[in-house]
Amino acid sequence: MIDTYFPVLVMFVLVAGFAVTMLLLSIFLGPKRESEMKDDPFECGTIATGDVSGRHSVKFYLVAMTFIVFDVEIVFLYPWAITVRELGWWGFWAAMPFILILTVGLIYEWKKGVLDVV
Repeated sequence: MIDTYFPVLVMFVLVAGFAVTMLLLSIFLGPKRESEMKDDPFECGTIATGDVSGRHSVKFYLVAMTFIVFDVEIVFLYPWAITVRELGWWGFWAAMPFILILTVGLIYEWKKGVLDVV
């Protein structure tokens, strides 16, 4: 059993070592000049104006929802599409509720006009 998981353990050790090394290098080699300008909030290349806790446009949340719908769809449907022949009709019908839920989300966004080009 150790032979099976040894490569995974080596990968975890290498990744953890790389992450710790990069953090330590940035601490020791990075610039340490502090100024008031660096402590100011910076947003999209412009100086922040107004209240930080202001309201965001609903369009922002709808675009985020679109990203999640398509991202989740790709992550879960790609492996399913590769093995759908092996799964047979049971695998096809098992995926249909998931596809239906994603389709309902897409229709909602379409009706709200999120997919319209501005």
